[in-house]
Amino acid sequence: MATTLLDPVAYPLEDVVALYGDRWTVELRLREIKTTLKMDVLRCKSEDAIRKEILMHLLAYNLIRALLWQASVTHGRPLHRLSFAGAVQRLDVMAPYLWLFAGTRRATRLYALLLEWIARDMLPYRPGRIEPRAVKRRPKAYDRLDRPRSELRAALLRQTG
Repeated sequence: MATTLLDPVAYPLEDVVALYGDRWTVELRLREIKTTLKMDVLRCKSEDAIRKEILMHLLAYNLIRALLWQASVTHGRPLHRLSFAGAVQRLDVMAPYLWLFAGTRRATRLYALLLEWIARDMLPYRPGRIEPRAVKRRPKAYDRLDRPRSELRAALLRQTG
């Protein structure tokens, strides 16, 4: 790790290492938003719609984080060890039933069950874990779709005909 914080009194090594750990946590959280919530590709075209799309992803992220926090507090689990992706999957399964039974005792019991499921999905403890920054799968070697499909079809028909 390289840094410009060279004064060992003002910036003790332990503090710099802790900041690096915090930075890694932030990167993991951004990856959760981009990958797990599928925000890696924005689908809107206008600037205003893109802004709304990003805000909706952040809202969903914060609501799921609140669900994780509630599961952590309710079941006495460390928050940073609960699986974000697992919480999303369990919420996807339970959401239709929570909606169906909204306002009833059954919904309250289902919500308690959801929190229990989330609390059970603990990530393994891996101190000092180091992972390479590499992509496992390479993208396919196809050309990019940069013209309307109808034009590309017509060009293919001319080549084969």
